[in-house]
Amino acid sequence: MTAPTTIRLFGTAPDSIVDGPGLRYAVFVQGCSHGCPGCHNPESQPCGGGTVRPIADVVAEIAANKLVQGVTVSGGEPFEQAVACAELARQVRELGLNVWTYSGYRYEQLEAGIPDAAARDLLDQTDVLVDGPFVQAQHSYDLKWRGSRNQRLIDVPATRTRGRMVLWETHEDFPEKPASW
Repeated sequence: MTAPTTIRLFGTAPDSIVDGPGLRYAVFVQGCSHGCPGCHNPESQPCGGGTVRPIADVVAEIAANKLVQGVTVSGGEPFEQAVACAELARQVRELGLNVWTYSGYRYEQLEAGIPDAAARDLLDQTDVLVDGPFVQAQHSYDLKWRGSRNQRLIDVPATRTRGRMVLWETHEDFPEKPASW
């Protein structure tokens, strides 16, 4: 199968400090079937909206930002564009950046290939998965890196290695100088 060359985006935030630790480049995909009440990006839900962009252009923008410490793929729903998001994630990992992916699906669903088999490929390229739908009744501004208490921050490589759920633990270190400097 040929790697995709484009991705449908709601937008980007080249200097996010709220979508994971450190200075991150956030990529918000277009399209989400979850329809969570209270969604922070409701305009990202329609599948036909947004802008189709070459993945190579997005990666070039990320690579040009020498301060970025990681990339966050959010939405919309990244796993509803799993093939394109996996390709984007693969390329930014080649730059030496970590990848966080936010999803309204649970980890167990994604490992089972829901919404489709491409979900596993995106999981392969994800360092931390923030899983589960946003639940407005469980929302709290006190939560770090997630919107509602039902969501988990999953260390995907450790979970797969140990064969059991491993939650990501924050490391409150001082930021290091990026290798690209």
